[in-house]
Amino acid sequence: MSQQPGSPDQEAKPAIVREIRINPIVPSESVLVATARSMRPKKEEPQAAHDGRSHVETCPFCRGNESMTPAPIAEIPEEGDWQLRIVENLYPVLGDDREAPDFSFGLQQAIDGYGRHEVVIDHASHGIRIHEMTAAHLALLLATYRDRMEQLYHTDNRLRYVLVFKNFGPAAGASIGHTHSQIIALPVVPDNLQAEVRSSSSYYESRSQCIFCSLINEALTFEATLYDRTSGEVRRKISVGQYVIEQNSRFIAVKPFASRYEWEVHILPLAHQADFLEISPADIADLAEIFSRTMARLNTVLGGVQYNFFLHSLPHGSEYEESTPAYHWHIEICPRTSIPTGFELGSGLYVNTVSPEDAAERLRNAAIP
Repeated sequence: MSQQPGSPDQEAKPAIVREIRINPIVPSESVLVATARSMRPKKEEPQAAHDGRSHVETCPFCRGNESMTPAPIAEIPEEGDWQLRIVENLYPVLGDDREAPDFSFGLQQAIDGYGRHEVVIDHASHGIRIHEMTAAHLALLLATYRDRMEQLYHTDNRLRYVLVFKNFGPAAGASIGHTHSQIIALPVVPDNLQAEVRSSSSYYESRSQCIFCSLINEALTFEATLYDRTSGEVRRKISVGQYVIEQNSRFIAVKPFASRYEWEVHILPLAHQADFLEISPADIADLAEIFSRTMARLNTVLGGVQYNFFLHSLPHGSEYEESTPAYHWHIEICPRTSIPTGFELGSGLYVNTVSPEDAAERLRNAAIP
């Protein structure tokens, strides 16, 4: 019996991809894209139910329960009902309550776990998600990140790096359902940040151009067809905008070619900017828009998304000033749809079972308001 056009048996199946992709920003970091792995038998994990309630009586972060948290570092606005609240983390990974001396014996070394660990209560509404927040509120949240980062850097010269991040959902490590993000100020610059700065500085020295800017230019202008040298068959087509998820006048959201996570998306300013503290109010308004729309796309495609996001900005200190033309601040959004396996933990090689090209297309075509 012949098949009708458009029947399931005749629908084009995505090509199997099995290749190791090198991260252009940090070449020592590689990703194995192996789409056939997505077909292996596995038990489907139920999605974590989203608690969309606006108020929970027992939640320490809900308005009216302020006595359940430490005294606020800041409440915004200062008068009337707060819209954002910053408090010390009750279970900090770093603290400033003591200063133990550094020590070393043999090859073992340790420095005091000095730093700051703060919680930003993103919104008074318990279960609201980023794409559900108003543009004005999301802009207020982003401006609060900037202001708090600046204050930490300028009031304590022992702090070398300030990291803003958010864990949303149990799979991403969130322990409280109320929407919140975190700020950790460290006495050291994390190795992954140093690797980004080193690699981007090396690229700038050889090309006199920021590698992040180069990647943005490629995403917006590059088009190519790659052929098999022996058969002459088309191996891959790269079209202009293939990895672009969202774009507005000041920002772009892209799917990395070497994505560590199946639905990973990065947001970058179109104009070169190394330090997030330099962002203007107009920038923040555009960033809030593209951030919201990107999260809405992820939510539509994944049917509810658990994720981590984090902000990478140029570290502060005189030794990093010369990297200003080479580095480009950005936000990395990493949805958590799989658990690292023994191979990933043992090899340090991320395994991505969804083609970044297919993921970008699905996100781009997602219907959002």
